[in-house]
Amino acid sequence: MGEFIGLDVSLKETAISIRRAGKRVWRGKCPSDPALLAELIRKRAVNVERVVFETGPLSVWFYHELTRRDLPAICIDARHAKAALDMATNKTDANDADGLAHLAEVGFFREVRVKGYDSMLIRTLVGARTKLVRLTTDLSNQIRGLMKTFGLVVPQGRGGAFEKHVYRLLEGEDALARIILPVLEAWRAMRVRSAELGRQLSAAARQSQACQILMTIPGVGVVTATAFTTAIEDPANFARSRSVGAWVGLTTRRYQSGEVDYDGHISRRGDANLRALLYEAATVILTRTHAESDLRTWGLKLREKLGFKRAAVAVARKLAVIMHAMLKSGELFNRPVAG
Repeated sequence: MGEFIGLDVSLKETAISIRRAGKRVWRGKCPSDPALLAELIRKRAVNVERVVFETGPLSVWFYHELTRRDLPAICIDARHAKAALDMATNKTDANDADGLAHLAEVGFFREVRVKGYDSMLIRTLVGARTKLVRLTTDLSNQIRGLMKTFGLVVPQGRGGAFEKHVYRLLEGEDALARIILPVLEAWRAMRVRSAELGRQLSAAARQSQACQILMTIPGVGVVTATAFTTAIEDPANFARSRSVGAWVGLTTRRYQSGEVDYDGHISRRGDANLRALLYEAATVILTRTHAESDLRTWGLKLREKLGFKRAAVAVARKLAVIMHAMLKSGELFNRPVAG
């Protein structure tokens, strides 16, 4: 008879529950270190069949380290586990571990695909660059706002032009310069670092055939292509391309109960950053790109009927489907031949 284990993972300690033949045989706590956990599991459970834990900040690390030690690690969706764990009278780490062990034993869970380390490294690169770009924009806006208070309006411009405008306006304003210049130095440093990460991202995209395929789509650049390929990883993870739109959270939610049946807003489940990038790419397709395509034509017609925002969401959803189909087939984006 095998053992089924539930792990309630937190930053410092992990609560453990072990079940066998429908009964709990042991529970306790261990430092949140996969090596120590694996050692404890080997000691307490000789014939372990499933080790279940929820999605969280440490789930990728736990999954790969436990799998590397030949333990049957399974990561499940925290939202799905919540409904079962809420049945406990008291919310404690030990009770949560018991609930997860029970789910592992009865098999009532939905396993989450855990991304590989290589994909997570690239996704971390995308996230770090995005954060630095946003901080750079926030600092430039802060500088504009502070200077505007004293009647110094910084003209439109980015990068070096923005910096020159600030220096020019601060001439003769020594008191204000002592406040603004340190902020400007921080802005310059973040801009340099974000550019460095951007070059790393571009280099990784040049070496990726999948990114090169996706970047043939007008409006899809290095960041969007990289984020999509690292999120999907293997196109075979999805049996149908249409499923990708729902996985990203771009399909409408449906509520049906008795005679009530209606569609709501998009679900917004899944990767929020990828969803935002797809929406941004759809906006570019509808507003900025001049390359004609069936996708752009369809989106423009939809904009006339539903308005811009709904059309952009629909184009983003269809774009996700097209991108997956391209990765699956290896074909480039088809554009109508002029004349």
